[in-house]
Amino acid sequence: MRASVTAPMFLFVFALSAPRIHAQDMGIDVGKSPPSAIVQRLDGKKVDLSNYIGKAPVLIEFWATWCPNCRELMPALLAAEKKYSGRVKFLAVAVNINQSPERVRKYLAAHPLPHETLWDADGNAAGAFDAPATSYVVVLNKKGIVAYTGLGGRQNLDAAIAKALK
Repeated sequence: MRASVTAPMFLFVFALSAPRIHAQDMGIDVGKSPPSAIVQRLDGKKVDLSNYIGKAPVLIEFWATWCPNCRELMPALLAAEKKYSGRVKFLAVAVNINQSPERVRKYLAAHPLPHETLWDADGNAAGAFDAPATSYVVVLNKKGIVAYTGLGGRQNLDAAIAKALK
């Protein structure tokens, strides 16, 4: 029981300190291809993240309704999505710490997002992408190779996406 309380608390405290961490400091290595990861749509249907990878550049944010860095990053994320619409696929992967699919659906009903939000029920995606915390962004190029990783509410998503579009 203690480990189940300690891990979410560590993640929360770590997420609050994330702006001090720089892109590329942790997470999946740039230049690698991520392994397959099964997640769920918010309706409960399973989907493999690899279905989205290798067709066009993809930006994936590991996200939570309670994450202050995610809220701080949201304006930049929405601006990038508007700017690169049709050229880059945007996905949110809701982590399963201190939230549920119902809570995510309620949040999205109150704060609609233009991109698809998936549920990482078993932590498969967080493990596959070595996500250190919420507000973790991974940008993959058209070939499915990691071009950028970053953490925190202040990331230069334009520069990250530019790396993937090369």
